[in-house]
Amino acid sequence: MNRHLLLLGISIVLAQPSFAQLRSDALPPAPGNVTLSLDEYNRLLALANRPGKKSEAPPALYVLKHADLKLRVVNDDVLGSIQFEGETLGSNATKVPLTSGMTILDARHGSKPLPLLLESGTHTAILPGESEFAVSVDAGLPLAIETGRASFTLPVPTAGSVRLFLTVPGERANVQLNHGIITRRASLSGNTEIEATLVPGQTASVWWNTREVVAPAVPREVRFLSDVSSLVSVTESDLQIAALVNLNVVQGEAEQFSVAVPDGFEVTAVNGPSLESSEVQNGVLILKVAGHGPGTHQFLVSLERPINEAKASSPILSFKDAQRETGEVLVEGQGTLELTAKESGGLKRLDIREINPYLRALSRYSLQAAFRYHRQTNDAPALALEWNRFPDSSVLAAIAEHATVTTLVTSEGKSLTEIRLTVKNQAQPFLKVDLPAGASILSAEVSGEKVKPVQGADGNRVPLLRAGFRPAGAYTVSFVFLHSGAPFAKKGDSDISLPKMDVPIGVLEWELFLPEQFKVKDFSGNAMSASLLPARYELYTGNFVESYGAGKGSGGIAGGEIRKLPMNGRDFTSFITLAPGVALPAGQLGGYVFDPSGAVIPNAQVEVQNTVTHGTWSASTTAEGYWAVGGLTSGTYQITASALGFRVIRQTLNYDASNPKAYRTTLDVGSATDTIEVQASALELNTETATLSSKDKKHKAPLAPPPASANVFNLQQRVAGVLPIAVDVPRAGTSYRFLRPLVVNEETKLSFTYKSK
Repeated sequence: MNRHLLLLGISIVLAQPSFAQLRSDALPPAPGNVTLSLDEYNRLLALANRPGKKSEAPPALYVLKHADLKLRVVNDDVLGSIQFEGETLGSNATKVPLTSGMTILDARHGSKPLPLLLESGTHTAILPGESEFAVSVDAGLPLAIETGRASFTLPVPTAGSVRLFLTVPGERANVQLNHGIITRRASLSGNTEIEATLVPGQTASVWWNTREVVAPAVPREVRFLSDVSSLVSVTESDLQIAALVNLNVVQGEAEQFSVAVPDGFEVTAVNGPSLESSEVQNGVLILKVAGHGPGTHQFLVSLERPINEAKASSPILSFKDAQRETGEVLVEGQGTLELTAKESGGLKRLDIREINPYLRALSRYSLQAAFRYHRQTNDAPALALEWNRFPDSSVLAAIAEHATVTTLVTSEGKSLTEIRLTVKNQAQPFLKVDLPAGASILSAEVSGEKVKPVQGADGNRVPLLRAGFRPAGAYTVSFVFLHSGAPFAKKGDSDISLPKMDVPIGVLEWELFLPEQFKVKDFSGNAMSASLLPARYELYTGNFVESYGAGKGSGGIAGGEIRKLPMNGRDFTSFITLAPGVALPAGQLGGYVFDPSGAVIPNAQVEVQNTVTHGTWSASTTAEGYWAVGGLTSGTYQITASALGFRVIRQTLNYDASNPKAYRTTLDVGSATDTIEVQASALELNTETATLSSKDKKHKAPLAPPPASANVFNLQQRVAGVLPIAVDVPRAGTSYRFLRPLVVNEETKLSFTYKSK
């Protein structure tokens, strides 16, 4: 039996949306039929029967957005209004708390009266739901009045932001508050108005000082005295004026001052402790000030105008209505120029040293002229300037009179070098140092104070000056650098060099200290051995001193000349003794000068000269016969002492800067043309008698090389405790000394041959 599936067709006649719903002037479409399957029909029924989503309730029923408190002090009360702005979020009527702690006089919602409820001391309004609102409340507070003080406590509404507008009687009342910030003050019609921002929800306290109101006094005529000190700067492109203004108000209350701006000039800056504001109106500079009563007002006014010619008229500022005008004018010029100033109208020329020191402190260029004036009624001071500018030429900013270099070479080939410069510096801030490849600066000092070297794009820089240091003469700059070098072999050749420095060096002394296990010879390079310098030597025979010179020296003995001076039976050792008990700091040399009877010789002349570098120091003895010089390094020095009516004595000593000693020198009576010379190599210290005595009258060949100086030991100690590097410097070795005069931005090099012992 065939079974037939009966398809159920359901015809649903749906009313099509009337086109009249879209457009009122159109005809509705003809109705039609839509055929749906059973599943689609059931789905539509299920969707139609699904319950809708419930709307969520707002987290708060209202929002109080803003509140403005406009209050005014009237007699013993504080009266005013509070404007609230907010929004209710619930669908039903909502209770909105407004304020507490205040007496409410009236309330309005828009233009309609608004009843308020008092719940737990809080005034509450009932407002319709889901709407914005603006509520105005008239309220009052009691005012507390004490001796010289008035105050009130203000409950601040809990709103998003709260502002206070308050008017209190009395001009310039000093109104204060806590839990808020005063953003504006003003005095108007005998009252003081303030505007402040308060902390929502926190009670604010407002107070101010009160005083008895007196009748306003008739304003007195303003009288003031003017004193203007002007610095006129002639630069390459501008004429600049910096005016130090002192206005002394002797009568009345001055709120502002005015001064005409000279033609062609522009006001670039105005400053002053009492200045409130400044502006230029119609070519007049108006200065508004605070503190209107009698007193002194000070301003710094800066003006400038371009110049295209080699002449200009320098204006002198004149303040309107000043009772008396005085002042000074200082003229300076940039660069090298010859300036002529022609004064007139009561302008008096004066010495630059007599000018106002504050005005002189403003100057930056060379000072040319100075003037002073007292303006008369019919005679205005005037100044005409003309100049002839010369092209600038380079000058020597810094020079090193002497350079002491100490180099320690390790067995690994590394070298540690200290360079100590005696510098005279005019304005050069840095020393450019062109280090050899593989070298780096470890530390630097300026006059004994540590400074930080700078790494520039074109090399290293060592500071020549430091903050707060103003050298008056020669001072010391030093730095230490480490060079990696090349390891030593059993034998071979080695090179070592000093960096280029961009200051001229008068004399460079270089001490090279090598480990004792290496035998070194065949030095070469552009520095000469100190042993090759012309040497002087003396023979002591009986009662005469014979002096031989290899050339004309600083002692005045020509080459080959022999000078014999009778000693009158005296042993030359009595002329030089140590002065026990006299302590000298490192680097100083000094002592006392006596006559044969043991009396001190004041105003005796003492000259100290380094026998290698020929550097010279001079001194005169004091009333106690004492003399001293400083800044010496270890080495051999010649001391020459002379006085009127006495023979000149010249002595040569080996000086250790780290262990200085004071010497007692006795001058013998005689002609100043007679000279007695004593050689250091023939003297030794007798520790029992503290005197120098003759050791041997025969000359011995000098030992080469000489022993290491104190500079070597000082650098060894610095490696152990000061320098930020660990270097195994040699503690025992051989010292070699070299000399090079006049080094100008050049590299100093040495080459030598070595062999292990």
